[in-house]
Order: sequence, then C-alpha cells, then structure tokens
Amino acid sequence: MAVTPILQMKDISRRFGQFYALKDVNLTVYAGEVHALMGENGAGKSTLMKILAGAYTATSGEILIDGKPHAIKGPKEALAAGITLIYQEINLAPNLTVAENIFLGSEIHRGGLVKRKQMALEAQKVIDRLGAQFSATDLVMKLSIAEQQQVEIARALHRNSRILVMDEPTAALSSRETEQLFALIKRLRSEGMAIIYISHRMAEVYELSDRVSVLRDGEYVGSLTRENLSATELVRMMVGRPLSDLFNKEAAQISNQPRLTIEGLTDGKKIHPCDLMVRAGEIVGLAGLVGAGRSELAQLIFGVRKHSAGRILIDDKPVKIGSPRDAIALGIGFLTENRKEQGLFLDLAAHENIVMATIERDSHYGMLDRRKGQIISREAIDSLNIRVPHAQVRAGGLSGGNQQKLLVSRWIAIGPRILLLDEPTRGVDVGAKSEIYRMMNQMAQQGVAILMISSELPEIVGMSDRVYVMREGAIAGELQGDITQEKIMTLATGVALSQPTPV
Repeated sequence: MAVTPILQMKDISRRFGQFYALKDVNLTVYAGEVHALMGENGAGKSTLMKILAGAYTATSGEILIDGKPHAIKGPKEALAAGITLIYQEINLAPNLTVAENIFLGSEIHRGGLVKRKQMALEAQKVIDRLGAQFSATDLVMKLSIAEQQQVEIARALHRNSRILVMDEPTAALSSRETEQLFALIKRLRSEGMAIIYISHRMAEVYELSDRVSVLRDGEYVGSLTRENLSATELVRMMVGRPLSDLFNKEAAQISNQPRLTIEGLTDGKKIHPCDLMVRAGEIVGLAGLVGAGRSELAQLIFGVRKHSAGRILIDDKPVKIGSPRDAIALGIGFLTENRKEQGLFLDLAAHENIVMATIERDSHYGMLDRRKGQIISREAIDSLNIRVPHAQVRAGGLSGGNQQKLLVSRWIAIGPRILLLDEPTRGVDVGAKSEIYRMMNQMAQQGVAILMISSELPEIVGMSDRVYVMREGAIAGELQGDITQEKIMTLATGVALSQPTPV
C-alpha cells in the first residue's frame, strides 16, 4: 500500500506584477525524511516556503496535507496545519525569556494573569527533549545563535509541528554548533518529523538529505534520491550546465606594464610593508588564512584605512588615496566582503544601489541625470542576470546571490581600471558564482586589473593568473605557473604539507 505524503504542493505559481517568481512548481515530502530544497539564489526556494508558511499566498496551485487540500491564507492556518518555518534571520523577541518566546501568542492565562511559572515548567520539558543546555528562564538575548535556533525548534515542537522548514540554518554557526544541529535534525527525523532543508552547501545536503528537489528560474527541475546524489548532476540541474564549466577561466591579453603597484604599503600596525603588482587584464589572487591581513591590505589600497608608509602607483605613476572617494575618482572599485553591513543600502532600491558610485560623476550642476542612471542599472541587471521584478525593488528583499551581483554591478558601472574583490562569491550558490566568474573574465578581457581575495582555494586556483599569499600581515610569497592548493597552504602556514620520508 502506497504511503500518503505528509505534504504535497501542486502546480504552485506566484506572480509579482508580470514577474513570475514561481511557475507550476511541485514538491512532495514524506514524514520522517529530510528533504533538501536546492537551487541558485533567486530560483524561488524561499518564495515557495513562504507560501507554505502563509507569509505569501500562491497565485495558483494547491497544498495538500496528508492528502487533503488545505487553504493556507496566513501564518495561523500554517501553524494549525503543523507547519513551522525557521527563517535564516532569527525571529525571536530578545528581551523575553526562552519560555515566553516558546509560548508567544499562546500564553497560558488564568484569572487574567499570565502563568509564567507553568509556562516555564512546560517549556523546560521541551528544552530537555532537545538536549539543550540553557534554561526556560534565560533571556534569549544572552543565548548564542545556535541556542536561539534551538529555541525556535523548541517552539515548533511545543506547537506539535509535523513539518519543519529550515532556511540556511548553518549560515552563522561554527563547525561544532553545526554538528550539534545535524544531530538534532537526525533525531527529529527518526521521531517522524518531515524536515525541509534549504541550503546551497553540498556537504550538508550529502550528510542530511534523503531526497533533494531542485528549482531553477522559478520552475521545478526534478528530484534525486540519496543513492542517486552527485555533485555533477546537482550542479547541472541547478544551473543547466556541468560542474566542469564553473570557472571556465579565459585567457586575457595581459599587459607587460603594471596597472596597480604597491610598494612598502603599511598601516604601521597589522599590515607590515607589502609589495605587489597587478597588470591590466590580469586576475591576481590574494590568499591566506583568516586574520592574515588580506582585507586590511585591500582597505589600505582603497583608502578605507590610512597607510602610514609606502606608496601606491597606477600605471607606474604615484597617486594619493586618502579616502574611497579618491580611489573611485582614480577608477578603483572595491567589493567588500560584508555586503550587508558595509556594501549595500538595504532600504534603497536596486537601481539606487547600482548607481551609488556614479552619482557624483553623472550629476550636472547638482542635479542627477536620472535617465543615464536608469540605463546603467538596466544594463547591469541584464548583464549579470540579476533576478528582480523591476529596478525599484528594495535591495534588502533580494536573495543573497542577487544582492552580491547587485554590489558587483555598482563597480562595473564606474568603468573601473582596477577592481578589488574581497570574497566575491561568499554566501552565494553555484549559479551566482558562475555569473560572477563570467563577469570577472569579461572585465579582464577589457583590460581591467583584478585583485581577488578569497578563502576558497579552488576559486583562487581556478581564477588566478598569479597568486600572492599573506601570512601574519605580510606577503609570504608569490606563485605563478603551476599554482596548487598545497603550495598556497605551505606559504600561508609556513609549514610544508608534505614532508619527504626520512631514509
């Protein structure tokens, strides 16, 4: 006898104006399984789950729970159906206790008074079931991110949720915290809970999932069972091309003359005197362990940090860079590693974010050239395939990959001569990575000098013409020709990774 799925989403579509975020998407989930939902940023994963949780309503399609249609018109209907969505951003009241958060909206009252002691006792039972180390009476603001996630899971258990959706739950967790979360997920699965797990991290999907469903461009591509999982097939399903095409480094016409040179550049503190050079048309990697000083060196070049000694040359001519404004005027763009706090204006429109670095250049007598700005933003959105319904959509509402491409497009808009890219593909999926790599190749073909900082060694090896490696605030060495991950790590750590066997 066939087992009835706990959840079926049939032919789900969601339209924003004329833009389809989802089109006829199907998803089937069974009790007691971890079902991974994958796809590049902007593929529609979060939109589909928000429809399931009642945050959005579908334009068309139906949702079945245990084979019976359910009209989920809001969060209350979703909770009543046993569905809980744990967002990537923690959704708790930090100034309340753990128990108060677990019971939020369903407090125990008697005689007009909230029975906090009873709530704490019942909440503690759920916390103990999870094996959590905090107490029901602890304030949420004093808990770690991992513990706050456990509070959200405890709230789901208290509500007798049968379907738990987790959206990028390990984004802010350490390795140890991730291991603890995985152990908890496996235990919940063994107890019969259905878990929908959204992630772009292949290793997590391999470890946890029983099945994987893939969305691409708002449409359902297909599903794979655990025994059929392969990185090559998943990437092909997500982006429509094989893994071998990801980097696709193209040979550019590299100039013999340096475009960017730094000589003895230092801040007198963390960064010791550094020398490096990038030619026009060249992609140079800057590698090293976390804390080696890579980002700080890029900030010295861009004028975010003040240098105490040394000099910067562009086309062999010394220049003075005392601020980012000076750097931009010289044709230098800087993609920060922290897009949300240091890069994007989340409350402004996508269009406004794109033209932010060209406002001064394209203003006349204090008036913005809006038509030119609209042309720039439209071309940027098309060239980087930024998935937005229109250019006026708020940047903070976009997926991580689209936010990153939005920030990249800002620096393309200035027509740069030099690009400093700090972790250009951090926190984005394989599809967005491919688009960013394509942009880097195009810019190099146009003669732009690119200095790329990355903690991903395959990215450094796959995209770089040469590599500098930093260790403890200084340049430890330079690699060209046969660049390998082992050689990079040897310079980064100061220790050879493969020692000869003594005779």
